[in-house]
Amino acid sequence: RGLGGRWTLSEPARARLAQAADGDARRVLIWLELAAELADAQGITLETALPEAVGQGAGRRFDRGGDLFYDQISALHKAVRGSGPDAALYWLARLLDGGCDPLYIARRVARMASEDIGNADPRALQLALNAWEAQERMGSPEGELAIAQAVVYLAVAPKSNAVDAAFAAARRDVGRYGTLEVPAHLRNAPTALARELGHAEGYRYAHDEPNAYAAGECYFPPELKNARYYQPTTNGLEGRIGEKLERLREWDRCAGRRRYP
Repeated sequence: RGLGGRWTLSEPARARLAQAADGDARRVLIWLELAAELADAQGITLETALPEAVGQGAGRRFDRGGDLFYDQISALHKAVRGSGPDAALYWLARLLDGGCDPLYIARRVARMASEDIGNADPRALQLALNAWEAQERMGSPEGELAIAQAVVYLAVAPKSNAVDAAFAAARRDVGRYGTLEVPAHLRNAPTALARELGHAEGYRYAHDEPNAYAAGECYFPPELKNARYYQPTTNGLEGRIGEKLERLREWDRCAGRRRYP
């Protein structure tokens, strides 16, 4: 209607236009209006002007900041979390094809490494950061391959959200208990006055203790002496971390000295 019925477009050209627009009717209208302006200015047909209007490598439907944008990011994250490397690559390719900033994707991939892999495989975070740096240093398309490598590694890595859950629990306690006093034995004592006030009094230096562990010591305020946030899974490296923590807790249970009764 906006073109006043002055222009015609063959069926093959319409099909190509629909494919390039990838279902986005707004994009079709914008391209048609631009093509009409070019056709008028250059004295050519609408069909001849259309490729220039569409441009080479026109992106797929991608609504930056809209629902489709976040749906595709969500799909990538869920594929990584669910150990689906092939689906993760597909959604990564969709995002890049649609014009998403690769650096934004790299930042989200780094978040995935901490949130969904964590200490089950700490190398995942380093690989994600390396991919981020590669994109910053090389740009596209070279850096995008590094992001793809990181996405595949994260998807096949052992999974754990234990750190994410533990951090959230610690933050809830900060909100619940407010500003608890730092216990005297944990306070800094850089001056004679601080020491006279009891700062660092009774602190046990772990390196002077058997196995470099002060069994029975507590590093919480007394109100939180029994708090336990980090619950390691048995996946990947975190299984070994859990075994060590259980060994340290057994030493605590058998210790002759305890910070709090």
